[in-house]
This record gives sequence, structure tokens and C-alpha cells, in this order.
Amino acid sequence: MIVRRYLMKEIQMGRTLKILSHLPISLHPRPLFHGASATALDQEIQALIQFDKIPQRDLYDWNNLLFHYSRNNLYREALNLFLEIRRSHVPVDAFTLSSLLKVCSCLSDQMLGKQIHSFCIKSGFEADVSVGTSLVDMYMKINAVEDGKEVFDRMPERNVVSWTSLLAGYTLNGMGDLVLKLFLQMKVEGVKPNPFTLATVLSASAAHSVVEGIRVHGQVIKLGFESTTFVCNSLVNMYLKSGLIGDATAVFAGMENKDAVSWNSMIAGFVLNGFEMEALELFYQMRLAGVKLTQSVFATVTKLCSNLKELPFTKQVHCQVLRNGFEFDNIRTTIMVAYAKCGEMDDASVLFSMMDGLQNVVTWTAIISGYLQNGRIDEAVDQFCEMSREGVRPNHFTYSTILTASPTISPFQIHAQTIKTNYENSSSVGTALLDALIKIGKTQEAGIIFEQIDEKDIVAWSAMLAGYAQVGDSEGAIKLFCEMHKEGLWPNEFTFSSVINACACPTAAVEQGKQLHGSLIKFGLENAICVSSALVTMYAKRGSIESAHEVFRNQEKRDLVAWNSMISGYAQHGCGKKALEIFEEMESQDLELDGITFIGVILACTHVGLVDEGDKYFASMIKDHHINPTMEHYACMVDLYSRAGKLNEAMDLIREMPFPAGATVWRTLLGACRVYHNLELGKLAAETLMSLEPQDSAAYVLLSNMYAAAGKWEERAQVRKLMDERKVKKEAGYSWIEVKNQIHSFLASDHSHPLSHRIYAKLEELNAQLRDAGYCPDTNFVLHDVEEEHKETILSQHSERLAIALGLIITLPGVPLQIVKNLRVCGDCHTVIKLISVIEGREIIVRDSNRFHHFKGGHCSCRDYW
Repeated sequence: MIVRRYLMKEIQMGRTLKILSHLPISLHPRPLFHGASATALDQEIQALIQFDKIPQRDLYDWNNLLFHYSRNNLYREALNLFLEIRRSHVPVDAFTLSSLLKVCSCLSDQMLGKQIHSFCIKSGFEADVSVGTSLVDMYMKINAVEDGKEVFDRMPERNVVSWTSLLAGYTLNGMGDLVLKLFLQMKVEGVKPNPFTLATVLSASAAHSVVEGIRVHGQVIKLGFESTTFVCNSLVNMYLKSGLIGDATAVFAGMENKDAVSWNSMIAGFVLNGFEMEALELFYQMRLAGVKLTQSVFATVTKLCSNLKELPFTKQVHCQVLRNGFEFDNIRTTIMVAYAKCGEMDDASVLFSMMDGLQNVVTWTAIISGYLQNGRIDEAVDQFCEMSREGVRPNHFTYSTILTASPTISPFQIHAQTIKTNYENSSSVGTALLDALIKIGKTQEAGIIFEQIDEKDIVAWSAMLAGYAQVGDSEGAIKLFCEMHKEGLWPNEFTFSSVINACACPTAAVEQGKQLHGSLIKFGLENAICVSSALVTMYAKRGSIESAHEVFRNQEKRDLVAWNSMISGYAQHGCGKKALEIFEEMESQDLELDGITFIGVILACTHVGLVDEGDKYFASMIKDHHINPTMEHYACMVDLYSRAGKLNEAMDLIREMPFPAGATVWRTLLGACRVYHNLELGKLAAETLMSLEPQDSAAYVLLSNMYAAAGKWEERAQVRKLMDERKVKKEAGYSWIEVKNQIHSFLASDHSHPLSHRIYAKLEELNAQLRDAGYCPDTNFVLHDVEEEHKETILSQHSERLAIALGLIITLPGVPLQIVKNLRVCGDCHTVIKLISVIEGREIIVRDSNRFHHFKGGHCSCRDYW
């Protein structure tokens, strides 16, 4: 009767063929459906047939069928059967309601669950321990945690299953910290945990407190559950998620019965912690042990393929996936990603095309990302456009990925799309968008995007800080960093790295960098490679080469950035031999060198006049390290020859370059021609530079200065006239000094400072002391056709002298002064500052456009070679 009624209902629902296909073969000539999709329905029909044969059914029979439905995902059928039970006036029991509550939890139907809860109360079953436990389980699974806890608290009797349901519910809802407290309460109440309880608590410990997890491990041993496979699996999982590889390995090795989950947990844990080769070895052992490969295992191993980037292994795994019939969408996508990371985009593309009609946003994003990783940007953009034509809507991962193709694809264009699809305020999309804008120099627009992000995570803050660092806005970076701190976000190593890089710019306050270093120590991040390398760079660029070297020596691990920063730092400070010692130490450790390394090395040779050594290193870079020289390398070599007065050799190198010399090369040569008064070659360099960069003032200024030094005032006037006609503006010479976190800037002959009277009085005092020390002004550095006396006045009011005078006035005696100048220090000022360092007994550090000068005791670190 039940079967007949069921079939009539299914006919009305349009499932006739499906039902008929599963009737016994005598009732149908041939089956219409086969395989796993037919099995559940076949079981359903067989259960109904068996049930219909029972002449007099009692509650036991009804419960059996209801239990069958609830355990085989036949939830609608279970609800219909419960209604049939009620219509038949069969009294229900706790077992009936427990089965029905499981159906409610699986359907995530909160309203239905509360209706059944009301029925439990009316029927007097809420106090039953099994029904109460089922109610707790249901409420936890439908995300009604408070309701579940309320039911639990009202239960007159609670057993270990009740407690386990409560603990599992809190774990499921991400409230692991409460799980550990409740577990303690459970033990206080004298309830002995079972293996399922311990596995649940271990799962919570993996996310919150490994210390508590270790204590639970002790209880596992004490209660004799160390041989229970799924408990050991939970232990392995907890230790691996906490990074305790040795403990996880020890548990795994001691397991008597390892199942596929055990092996997969270990392999996945090794991959998670970056132990790819150990994961590969374990996978090999798993194969030798004859463990059946599951979908989860293949999902993990295909991720391993992506990390290892080993094409033969990827192809072997792909074959195994096909052989075992596990080519599900997630595994196929991961294999496609692995091929892309191995550089085999053609194989990845073939795999993608085989998914025709089954591609979703995940697979489209994966193939786009693959093309981008392999430098095939145009194809990535084409795929993104094709995805839109196919009607597949991009998600936040897609937008974040395609934004890395900027500027091939306009970030403004993607921004418009994100607004249309309501992703513009997403943290990941907003971060990728502001990063793309920063890379094309649109920092202001990036700041607007940053403000619009709803929930800014640490990545978004770090990206914005990196933008400020890129444009050298240290003030903006510090302000943003403080704002982040007020928001309660915990900075990570990348955040600190970005803000420290911002503090390395010349206009940044020195003390800000030192304060950040202190914060690093407070947060325990001073040993992070990217942070310590940023500190080396910052200290070197801010004039404290000793501090840079101290950080460098204290680094536990050094990356290429740290080595290069130390070499370049010593070079900029005129410590050429120390720079070369660092380079030799670097070579002895067989580290891979890059082009930046050799720029630092050649620069070190340049600043101390080691021409032959510079030649040797340049040749070694090409022959031994197979690094093709760039324009910057040639500019460094031209600088090396030019500073040493070897202008012909510099010109020969320019002619031998494999590509036309750029503006940097000609500007370098022109500067040397001015120093060595080579007017003919200087004129050639200046004219070439003017043709390459007509708006660059350097060519005009240097050439006019050369004419002035030679007394050719007419030619100088013509150059100045040309400059005016082309509306080229000369860069003003600025000097600035930082005192008590305040930066004071000066122009030549500047009277705008509030302490201007005291500054000029100090200069007069110094001029008198300089004359007593035998100083005679070198008016050749004044390139104006004026009286000699006026030339001396002009020299005495250069911007760096004003900055030094202020420093001497407002700092305590003996405190070192640090001056920054945007142009090169003139020869006369260089002589004067050496004498002031003796007169005042001060160390004076001057950073000009070329390098650092450390003046102390009447000497300069450059040894008058700059």
C-alpha cells in the first residue's frame, strides 16, 4: 500500500522513469539508469517494498524506515514518513524524534527544527537524554549556538554524548576557545571523555591552543585511546597545524593502524609547513604500503605538484588521477595550476579546454593566473575577456588576479567593472586595485580606493604603506602606520618593511626609523628577513653605516637584498674596501649574484678610484656570472673612468655599448667634463643630453657652468637664453637638517628661517675663525660674472652652510650633525666643512646627490675624491 501510494506521488512529480528503472527486472524489460546515482533510489524502493510486506507494523518498524531515510540523505521522504506516522496515530518515542531532528540539522531548516522542538516539549521528550542531545546537535549545526546551549543547560541528565555534541558544535562554529573551557567543566562534573570527545577537543586545540592540545594528548594516553586511529589522526592534524612537525611524526610513526586519512593528514601537513620533499617521500611510502588512494589524497598531492613545480611528477600524478577515476573539478583545476607553475601553459590550456561546458569561475581564474605567472599577459587578458563573453561572472579572486596585468589592462577599467559587480569594497579586490594604481604612480587615487575598503586587513594597510614608500612620502607612511595602530591591527613583517622603506628616503626624520626599530624588537619581528634587510637599507641611506653593519651582522638569515644593501651602503659612504670585503664574503658562500650586486661593487670602486678593480669586476660579471650589463652598469663604468680623469676611456666605452647610450650615461660624462674642464667633450655630452631630455636642466646648467669657469660669458648667456626659450627650470639647491624630529630646510642666501639673525651671526663668527685657520675662499666655484668680494659672500651663504650653522646653534656641543643636500657639494664648501669639524669639534655627515661625506677632525671619508 505504501509503495503504491509512493509510486503514484512520484509519477505526479515527474520521476516515473527513474522509479521504473529501479524496479525488479521482472517488472521492466531493461534498466534505464546505472551506477552510483541509481543506488540510493534503489535502496529507497527496496526499503519501501520490505516495509510494505509487514502485515502489522509497530513503532519499531516505522522507526527503522525513518532511520534508513535519515541516514541515506532522503530527508523529504523522512518528513513525509513522519507525517504518515502521525496520521496513523502511532505514538512516537525518543528514537523517532532523534532521527527527525537529524533530518532538520541536515536541511539547516531552523523553523522546522523549532517546530519539532515544540513537539518534543509537548510530548514530554525534551528531558530525554537522547532527544536533548539531538536538539543540541541540531541547533549547533543550524548556527543557533545560544539555543543549543540553552537546551544543554536545561537537560536534567547529560552523558558523554551530550557533552561531545556541545563541544563539536562550538568547534564547528569557530568558538574553539570556549571548547577548552567547557571540556574542563565536563571533567569537573565527572563525565569521562570518549574518543570522539577527545578528537573534538584536539580539533579545537589545533586552531587555538596547542598547549591545551598537548595536555589533551596526555589524557589520550592516560585513558588508553592512543591506539584509536581517528584520535591519532586528530593529534597529527593538531601538531601539524601548530607547526610541530616532530611531534606529529612521532604520533604517526607510533600508530598501529593507519588509514588513508592518517597518510593524507601527514602529507597535507608537510605541504602546509613547506616540507615538500618530505611530503613526496611520505607519498611514496604510502604507495609502498598499499594504501588505497582517495580523492582527498589526490587533492593534496596535486597541490604538492604545484609547490614542487616538477613536470615529470605532475604528469605521473595526472595519470594516476585518470586511472583511479578521480578527475573531479577541484583536482583537475589543481593539476592545471600545477602545469602552469611548471611553465607548461600549453598542457594547462589543453586541460582547460577539455573542461568545455564545465568551466566555472575557479577554473577561469586559474587559467588566467597561469598565463600571468608565465609572462603571457596578453593571453591572460584575452582569457579574461572570453570569460565575460561566456557569461561567467568574475569573483574577487579573478579581479585580484587580473589586476596584476596592469598596465596592459587598465586598473581604471577593472575598477569600473568591480563597481558594477559590487566588489569595489572587497578587501582583496581593493588591495589589488590600490597596488596596481601605486605601480603606475597613482598614489592619490590609491589612497581613495584604500579609504573605500570596508574591512581593511593587514595586507591592505601594508600595500598602502608600500605606496607611500615608493613615492618617498615618509610623513604619510608614518601617519598611516599610527592610524593602523589606533585601529587595533597587529603589524606584521611586511607592514614594518614597507614603513621602514619609507623612512629610508632623504626627507624622512632619522628618529622615526630608530623608533620603528624599537617597535620591531617589541613585536619580536627584528629577525624577519624582509624587516632586517629593510633596516640595513634604511640605516645605510640615513647616514648610519655602523648601525646598518650591526643589523647586517646580527641577521640569522640574509637575503640578496641585505647583501646588496650592505655593499651599496659602504660604497655610498666611501668605504670601498669594506664593500669589496662584503662582496668577497658573499661570493665565498656561493650565493647567486644579480645585476644590483655588481652595481654596488662598481660604485664602491668608483668612489675610491679603484679603476683596475672595477674593470675586473665588470668583466667577471659578464664572463663568470653571465649577467648582461644594463644601461645602469655602463653608467657606473663611465662614472668610474670619468672620476679618475680617464675621459677618453669613458668615451670609448660609450661607443662600444651594444645599445645607444641613455641620458644617465651622458649626464655622468658631462659632470666629469666640468670637473676636468674638458669643454669640447662636455659640449658634445651636453648637446646629446639636451636632444635626449630637452627639459632636463642638468645639461644646460653644467654646460653654462663650464663656459663660466672658462670665462666664456657670451656662450654662457646663449645657453641660459636657450634654457629660457625652452622654459626649462633649474632645480633649486636645497639643504636640510633634522633636529628633535623637526626638519629645517634652506636655500642659498635664505633669510626665511625664524632664527635667521642668529644663523647669519654664527656664519660671521665661523668666517672669522676660518680665516684665522688659513682658509682662503675658492671663488672659482661662483659661476657668476660679479665682483670678487660678492663671490665670497655668495659662497659663505650656500644652503649647506646655513643648515650647519643652525645645527651648531640649537644642538648641544659634540652632538653629530647630519645634513642632506639635493645637489652636489661644491669644492669650497667641502673645504670649509672639514675646517668647521675641527673648529667645533663635531662630526658632520653630509649626504649630497652623489654620496655621503663624513667630516671629522679636519678630514672627509671621501679623501677629497668625489
